[in-house]
Amino acid sequence: MAATVWKGHLTFGLVSLPIKLFTAARSETISFNQLHKKDHSRVKYKIFCGAEDVEIQRSEIVKGYEYEKDRYVVVEDEEIKKMAPRSAKMMEILEFVKEADVDPIYYESSYYVAPEEAGEKPYALLVESLKRSGYVAVARIAMHNREHIVILRPSAQNGITLHTMYFQDEIRKTESFKADTSAVKDRELDMAMMLVEALAAKFEPSKYTDSYRENLRAMIEAKIAGQEIVAPAEV
Repeated sequence: MAATVWKGHLTFGLVSLPIKLFTAARSETISFNQLHKKDHSRVKYKIFCGAEDVEIQRSEIVKGYEYEKDRYVVVEDEEIKKMAPRSAKMMEILEFVKEADVDPIYYESSYYVAPEEAGEKPYALLVESLKRSGYVAVARIAMHNREHIVILRPSAQNGITLHTMYFQDEIRKTESFKADTSAVKDRELDMAMMLVEALAAKFEPSKYTDSYRENLRAMIEAKIAGQEIVAPAEV
């Protein structure tokens, strides 16, 4: 069982149920250490003061916010802690919205929402209500020393998946990727739709793998075994 990252109560209206959150997904990558080319020893970094050009200790470092070029205001850790949301144990559903109205660009991290034993029946009631209505829940939660707006939606496993959301001011706006669809001719669109239909399939995520990561791992294992390194074939 995955480690619990949050535990508390989910409330909507007069209903309150105990729940816990588990991380639903995490990216996988192959990490490399930096080594000295001459003797393969690990590279270590020293911290220097730019003004005095002397090495300093981590205990001498404080946080600073640059409000003008090369001008900083010092902010202490205790001051930051005072501004953080309280360690809330309550996740409040604010409203229900149609899932189609939520642009996936707002989704940040994903978590599984599991009920505690005492909350299993109201949890099942919420799952079924979301499935039948086509709505998802918008809720507020304090987690990881910050406040999040989250989406709760029914999952394929007949449970609830939670997505933390980017706030509006965190979404980058650009006009450069917009298309002028008024210039598309019906004949051209018909041909494009035929191509789409020819490649249409049921979404099966297990079909897709990270070939770059697999190639890297195979290369590393070959080097460990003293084998010749061969570039992978073009796909």
